[in-house]
Amino acid sequence: MAKKGKKKNKEKEVSGDVKVGIITKSTGLWYEVEDKETRQFFKGRLRGKLKLKGMKVTNPVAVGDFVNYTLEDEVENTVIIHDIIDRKNIILRQSTRKKWHGHIIAANIDQAILIATLALPKTSLGFIDRFLVAAESYDVPTYIVFNKDDLLEDEDREYLDYLKSIYEPLGYKCLRVSATENQNLQELNEIIKDKTSLLVGHSGVGKSTLLNKLASKMHQKTDEISLFAMKGKHTTTFAEMFTLAEQNGHLIDTPGIKELGIMGIEENEIGHFFPEIREVMNECKYNNCTHVHEPQCAVRDLVDEGKIATSRYLSYLSMLEGDDNRK
Repeated sequence: MAKKGKKKNKEKEVSGDVKVGIITKSTGLWYEVEDKETRQFFKGRLRGKLKLKGMKVTNPVAVGDFVNYTLEDEVENTVIIHDIIDRKNIILRQSTRKKWHGHIIAANIDQAILIATLALPKTSLGFIDRFLVAAESYDVPTYIVFNKDDLLEDEDREYLDYLKSIYEPLGYKCLRVSATENQNLQELNEIIKDKTSLLVGHSGVGKSTLLNKLASKMHQKTDEISLFAMKGKHTTTFAEMFTLAEQNGHLIDTPGIKELGIMGIEENEIGHFFPEIREVMNECKYNNCTHVHEPQCAVRDLVDEGKIATSRYLSYLSMLEGDDNRK
């Protein structure tokens, strides 16, 4: 029997004007591309392999990327993506599949909105701090939105007030909302106006429900909480950008993040992305102080005095040691 020859995967030659589009959805091999001028949508794929200089990532193209493309098939409405236009920022996490690779959550965003909950499920402070560090490393302003306020007891609300006292002085505005009860959503509407915002958080915290309320014409699939694990079922499979006509902005909804490995930050840089550490680190006795064991450390002195939250300092230590303190 004759051996079957390997099929050569030759790409169709593409001609035509190079246009600019934005990636609005990534499903792996195919991307949804919105033309920047006409707002027409196409199904796009990469022309060969795109390699990002100095970056090992599992997804070279991410939602929010501006790209150059050419039309491939007018009937099938497909395009070829040639290259990525320089990004102003990204949010990067460690890949869950390849330890030494990163995964780009989104690109070219104006701000991030971290959705957290104190019940069903409970968001750990370690997870919050890890995301804030990831956002700080790319100068992305972040809001912390505590959803499901209607489920909280008085004791929970006191704890939430305590958390606000930690994060708001650091520049992270905190909001208390209930997506199901339409509670305090107007302020959130004002925040996302004229902005491209990233929605991020654990599964089950209500990102898709919030999106449905903020973008009334959108209907993301939602699901109930798995009471067995007290964790949300994954209802958003791929990151996707939605246009907000009323707010003249965009929202990028993301799959629920179970864990958030810090990527692309050296150990001696981590402290720079904690505002309270960054503010006083030059007052330490040693220029290369790790704020762990050195004498006359301004950071540890403030922790002892209660002026830097213990939870924040423990998050710093866990990142320094490469531990996962999301639980």
